[in-house]
Amino acid sequence: MYRRALDYLVEWKDRKSRKPIVIRGARQVGKTWLARELAATCFDNLVEINFEYEIEAASLFESRNPKEIISLLEIRYGKKIVPGKTLLFLDEIQSSIDVFSTLRYFYELLPELHVIATGSLLEFHFGKDGINVPVGRVEYMFLGPMDFEEFLNALGKTELVQYLNSFTIDRIIPEAIHMQLIKLLTQYILVGGMPESIFLFLETESYRECDMLKQAILSSYIDDFAKYGARMNVDLIRDIFAKLPFLVGFKFKYSAISRTSRAREIRKMTGNLFKAGIATPIFSSSCNRIPIKAEKNVGIFKILFIDVGLLCRACGLNSIDMLGTDKLMMINSGAVAEQYAGQHLLSEREFYEKPELYYWVREKKNSSAEVDYVTASGRNIIPIEIKAGKTGSLKSLHMFLKTKEKAFGIRFNMNLPSLTENVTGLSGENVEYKLLSLPLYLIGQYKRLVRECCE
Repeated sequence: MYRRALDYLVEWKDRKSRKPIVIRGARQVGKTWLARELAATCFDNLVEINFEYEIEAASLFESRNPKEIISLLEIRYGKKIVPGKTLLFLDEIQSSIDVFSTLRYFYELLPELHVIATGSLLEFHFGKDGINVPVGRVEYMFLGPMDFEEFLNALGKTELVQYLNSFTIDRIIPEAIHMQLIKLLTQYILVGGMPESIFLFLETESYRECDMLKQAILSSYIDDFAKYGARMNVDLIRDIFAKLPFLVGFKFKYSAISRTSRAREIRKMTGNLFKAGIATPIFSSSCNRIPIKAEKNVGIFKILFIDVGLLCRACGLNSIDMLGTDKLMMINSGAVAEQYAGQHLLSEREFYEKPELYYWVREKKNSSAEVDYVTASGRNIIPIEIKAGKTGSLKSLHMFLKTKEKAFGIRFNMNLPSLTENVTGLSGENVEYKLLSLPLYLIGQYKRLVRECCE
């Protein structure tokens, strides 16, 4: 199975300025698989320690001398650890957070040894008394679910991936290929991007078994909540977790979670879910200049769930019932389409960048507007509208482009791609712009196509 993240780790392996790398992300997104695959591809042997299962292994890391640590590891695991040929993999390092602090010594005293650590809940330990975060001595990699093109590769549809990678906006996609990609897109949304669910689908071709697995993943998140801190309101965070999938695509309001709990407590519990990577806040921004985040409003935000497949399962959608329907994207007022698009836009960043995404909203009586997402291409601010079907109003996009004096926008929908050179705004509005309209299955290519259109 191919993942773009593996290419990044191969680059990390060969980089002279390499530091121990910590792969961060929610549980079940494939961090462990990625480290093992790198070892199988690029190293002679692997020494793997899972600190959830081997709590006592932390005692091997009490020295500040990495060579002494290596000697103890060789005795414990019966493997020779040779810098350049061995990958040392420290899995679930948050379970023995003191070991995390020792990574600085590997960087300072034994930089030639390749060290990978993974952690799902590291943020809960940062800032605590006694925790020595190795600032500047480690690098981070942020990992999310598999994307649509990785799903196609897993299915063996490599020719389709090559077709998408080589597509240019002046070409016409034949209807037969378009419909094939729409069908595969529906499959991806129902199976989701969690690697284990995709593995299971490849093996069984059973949507029902995938639903069962995704339900188990959701339950495992709930079971993890007790680990988030001694003062955690577990009942409240479980309630928030249950309601988040139904709030995707809408401005987040604490009253939508509970009318009895205090907003301050809901804010804290929601923040813990953000830290765990189970959900991501999409903050509003004034979008007047680059960088977009310079004008973000932390008080106004929407949320994304971790994965579109998990979103469907959490909302109680039965994959077998939804297969073949053309209404899947429109469920929850188009939330499925917005979730799919949002998680792919998040994945377009560099792996060393913490995932961030923004949107634009204007809340005025009789003149409100909202653009689903806003991103940047070079020094250009690009508004993006997500439409669940083949059609839909572009009123908010018109308003954004007029207000910000921009001349280029993107629409994702279920229709064939097109580039309209001169789009006229709403009646009575003096706005003219270029509109790039892309089917949702081309979202992984949007940055390249934007550059093509703006050259």
